[in-house]
Amino acid sequence: MEFILLVFIALCSGIIGALVGLGGGAILVPATLFIGLNLGMIPDMTPQKVVGLSVVMMIFTGLASTISYMKTKTVDYKSGFIFFIGSVPGTILGAWINKGLDLPSFNLYFGILLIILSIILLVRDKIKPVKWFLKNGVKREFTDTEGNSYVYGYPIWFAILLTFSIGFASGLFGIGGGSMLVPAMIILFLFPPHVAVATSMFMVFLSSLVSSASHIYLGNVPWIYTIPVIPGAYIGAKIGAALNKKIKSDTLIFALRIILLLLGIRSILDGLF
Repeated sequence: MEFILLVFIALCSGIIGALVGLGGGAILVPATLFIGLNLGMIPDMTPQKVVGLSVVMMIFTGLASTISYMKTKTVDYKSGFIFFIGSVPGTILGAWINKGLDLPSFNLYFGILLIILSIILLVRDKIKPVKWFLKNGVKREFTDTEGNSYVYGYPIWFAILLTFSIGFASGLFGIGGGSMLVPAMIILFLFPPHVAVATSMFMVFLSSLVSSASHIYLGNVPWIYTIPVIPGAYIGAKIGAALNKKIKSDTLIFALRIILLLLGIRSILDGLF
């Protein structure tokens, strides 16, 4: 029964992760903790194992999404590699600190992070883009299939500092980092939304390789549960990337921020009481 639930959770994580550039961990981690510990269906599950499972899943979510976005030529590889360079040390540090968290502490900090993510998703469309970063950094151009041209950019030092922080959160909680990176790319760096999502998933793929290696070394990956999670996430990511080309994600983002807010509140209450 738990295998069927994990396939369903991974499928939903892959769809949502690829559609809005989240990576999927923000869905997989709280859902797996709930069925594993709250419902008692996976009694040997720990926060460390859930995070290890999540980062392995995101390798395949990121890979499937990146392959799909490569076909539409919306991946900015240069920016993706720069963001990856910044995220690597943060990811390793986060994975190392994760081993010292007990369940109440993990729930508390993870709940706070989920609430922050829901707030970011809530305000990201209401915040005017910041042009300072474009004026004081490298500039890039993108022309979409309809002939619309976009100019965006960022100071490399700031991008590395930002992605270090995002990588730390990714390694610590197994969330992928896209939920923080995509709004930053759109608001601060003026990325076109589709390029931001595609580049975010490329970076999620690269950083998940490093994060997974760290968690494998620490013995945090429950390999038996990767059997249902990996194919579910891969198929879900393919579906999410296809939907990204066809529909607006405003409705999904609205629902997602409400879900993240409720999950965050529940996680904090679990951590405190």
